[in-house]
Amino acid sequence: MTVKGERGRGTRRPTLEEVAARAGVGRGTVSRVINGSPRVSDATRAAVEAAVNELGYVPNTAARALAANRTDAIALVVPEPETRFFAEPYFSDMLSGVGAELSETEMQLLLIFAGSDRERRRLAQYLAAHRVDGVLLVSVHADDPLPDLLAQLEIPAVISGPRSAEETLTSVDSDNYGGARSAVEHLLSRGRRTVAHITGRLDVYGAQRRVDGYRDALRDAGRQPDELLIEPGDFTEEGGRRAMARLLEREPRLDAVFAGSDVMAAGARQVLRVAGRRIPEDVALVGYDDSAIARHMDPPLTSVRQPIEEMGRAMIDLLLAEIADRRPATARGLERRHAVLPTALVARASS
Repeated sequence: MTVKGERGRGTRRPTLEEVAARAGVGRGTVSRVINGSPRVSDATRAAVEAAVNELGYVPNTAARALAANRTDAIALVVPEPETRFFAEPYFSDMLSGVGAELSETEMQLLLIFAGSDRERRRLAQYLAAHRVDGVLLVSVHADDPLPDLLAQLEIPAVISGPRSAEETLTSVDSDNYGGARSAVEHLLSRGRRTVAHITGRLDVYGAQRRVDGYRDALRDAGRQPDELLIEPGDFTEEGGRRAMARLLEREPRLDAVFAGSDVMAAGARQVLRVAGRRIPEDVALVGYDDSAIARHMDPPLTSVRQPIEEMGRAMIDLLLAEIADRRPATARGLERRHAVLPTALVARASS
């Protein structure tokens, strides 16, 4: 399919040489102005920009990228099924932040799902061909081979949430530990005595840190954590329902629940209501993410705000910095950066 604009009606595209002739400068000077080089006087820059506007010159970004061994594209890789991506607000908020920050550049964004073994094999072949300048990895589990593959291929990469405390890739995360502590401290301050926790997938480092924050908040309040009140979930609504049912079976007297995501909190609420437990009168409920789900629940859900869009913006900033630094990863050594953004408890009627 061919799409034609005004220039499709027989108008020839102006060349770099024509811009140079109109501005009365050399071809190299025009190139420096277009690429934002500071080694050009203000007067020369103004002359070139005027010539560009008069002629309607459009830089050939594809040729520039090829000459610089660049693709001018980055990939946002989600190693999860597409169904989960579209069901959870976390991913759409992350994509919103990434897209907003990237819109200030000429880079293109590719969204790639790699939730199955077949998709991962195809992705590995795609990355090995160096068809992108860098990669953003979102929702990575501890045993995921993709980060190591990126390191081997020396492709600049930033990961959303480290795999462990020894993460070797540049990462952006929120304060999962502090956010969980604030949730539990809030419940205890409301007089709740038996606080349960529905975790996220425990092969995700952020979920592990939330469990650590939950336990330490109880200890600091003089209460020994009861492991029977900790039930693994998987960040899904169905996972929240299953976990809540198990917790009620083990400890029917519980009076508070901290869920590791708003989506799981929504599932837990359904089970509590079927069991005849009023929220918050009988059981106080706190979620995590402060997504649209939290605001629209009945009653509105108290939740830990995770600055997801800001995390997406920070990931882009760090990735562009890595792309600009063309040195091999081995030369960069310990220069990897790990940004941790603050969280905040948003109290609503559910607690």
